[in-house]
Amino acid sequence: MAQAHAATDAQNDKIAERIKPVGTVCVGAECGGAAVAPAEPRSGEQVYASACTACHSMGVLGAPKTGDTAAWDARLAKGMDATLKNALNGLNAMPPKGNCVNCSDDEILAAIKYMSGR
Repeated sequence: MAQAHAATDAQNDKIAERIKPVGTVCVGAECGGAAVAPAEPRSGEQVYASACTACHSMGVLGAPKTGDTAAWDARLAKGMDATLKNALNGLNAMPPKGNCVNCSDDEILAAIKYMSGR
């Protein structure tokens, strides 16, 4: 009986070796590396195209649509600084920076201005 368990243990060890992860993936500052920002600031249109269009082109979950003056006027009524703060920190369904983790504050501001037509 002990021999049967030994064979099972050896088989389990072989299986564990075959299915073990071959590596890990980690991206960003949380992994000890720095988040890489582009060499030159992106335009509001570039940031919009890469990070904002998915929600702001169709108004997903109440996101103000690009070019919808009335929707943007309501948000900008509190001022550009307050609107930028909301974008940087996240608001309602929008995550901080709209998940553009490598966007600078100035690039987020440029995207707001692009979307709002300001």
